[in-house]
Amino acid sequence: MSEASRAMRSAEQIGRTAAGPRSVPALIPGARGRLPAVSRTRLDNGLTVLAVRKPRSPLVEVRLRVPFGGSSPVHAARAELVAATLLLGTAGRDRRQVDADLAAVGGHLDTGVDPQRLLVTGSVLASGLPTLLDVLADCLTGAAYRKDDVLGERARLVEHLMISAAQPASVAHRLLQQRRFGEHPAAWDVPDAELVGTVGVAAVRGLHGRAVVPDGCTLTLVGDLSPGRATAAAAQALSGWGADRSTRRLAPPPAIVGGPLLAEHRAGAVQSQVRLSGPAVPRSDPDYPAHQLANLVYGGYFSSRLVENLREDKGFTYHARSTLEFWPERAAVTISFDTATPATAAALLETQYELGRLSLQPPTEAEVDSARNYALGTLATSLATQAGLASMLSMLAGSGLDEGWLREHPKRLVATTVDDVAAAAATMLAPAAFTGVIVGDLDAIAPGLRGLGTVELP
Repeated sequence: MSEASRAMRSAEQIGRTAAGPRSVPALIPGARGRLPAVSRTRLDNGLTVLAVRKPRSPLVEVRLRVPFGGSSPVHAARAELVAATLLLGTAGRDRRQVDADLAAVGGHLDTGVDPQRLLVTGSVLASGLPTLLDVLADCLTGAAYRKDDVLGERARLVEHLMISAAQPASVAHRLLQQRRFGEHPAAWDVPDAELVGTVGVAAVRGLHGRAVVPDGCTLTLVGDLSPGRATAAAAQALSGWGADRSTRRLAPPPAIVGGPLLAEHRAGAVQSQVRLSGPAVPRSDPDYPAHQLANLVYGGYFSSRLVENLREDKGFTYHARSTLEFWPERAAVTISFDTATPATAAALLETQYELGRLSLQPPTEAEVDSARNYALGTLATSLATQAGLASMLSMLAGSGLDEGWLREHPKRLVATTVDDVAAAAATMLAPAAFTGVIVGDLDAIAPGLRGLGTVELP
């Protein structure tokens, strides 16, 4: 083989032939499967059970969503420990027995918490669903919160949070949360390590007793099941779970207001973390499909303008993205990337330029079609599995939506026009609507940032 034949060819060379550029195949709309029927039952204790038959594998996916809003940083610290120790044993089962009972039926359970909800997730062989529900009910009604378990998990969490708090990305996230939400509980998605270190066993038990209650919760079951029998099994297993109060939902956070970016000094940093955020519309808004597509065109996937500019053209960052985030009655579009210290000001300028360009000049038909196919394809992919469908239904329930949204949203995406996307971009992506933070070595980056006029320097 000759040296020429062994030589590496560039992407541009591969994309051309003797007759000219290779043609790009037309985009093919992704197939949209039929959404299975959803059985919805509200039990006597206020728990809503969603059951869906999707028998592609002999498993059942389980999602228990408990609204878990608080009003102080202390709640966030206690909530983290409730999530960490909820499944570590009951009066009748120690942590080893919990694990053994679940393993015997091919099941597992995990927990997670944020300012909006406590979430118990898991899966089990379909034949073992009654056993998993029994273990879950035992933990919900009789979690032991043994001293050794709570203090052990507390020490682990404190160490993890202290390590995380020193990471640049964590610093940028914390500052962004404070910048856009102030002292609202939505800002406390990562609890303070010192506060976690003060939480005792009695406080964990007390929060469970007050907040882990069924009225307002949603239990989602998806898999190889009979919806009627699965709902009956859940009703029987959880009949002893009750309370004289309802769950507490997170209060709507304040609206995000555009303004200068806050700069935080990190001496000697070789990279800067840049985070911008502005208001968006919730999923329930009729204009949400247009806003979703506008976000995708801007920076929501790899073929977006932001990625093309910052990564492919300028080489300022390996990964840039814009995402949509949701809270009760609020939504945000958030832009994030890390870049080398010398490129910080230039990368921020290009980011704001792309915001202004898309908010003032409509996207092309090809850009909207590409974003639409991506949105339809990712939604179809997420619903194709038992786990994906269970998670989606649980998430929608937390937003006050149901499976009807899943049926209608693809149709709305298809009907959204370029003009609709342009109108959404004109409001959502206007540069003046954004605020944010920059974490980096200000000794090196301040002169360039000062020239932009959009950064608040100390």
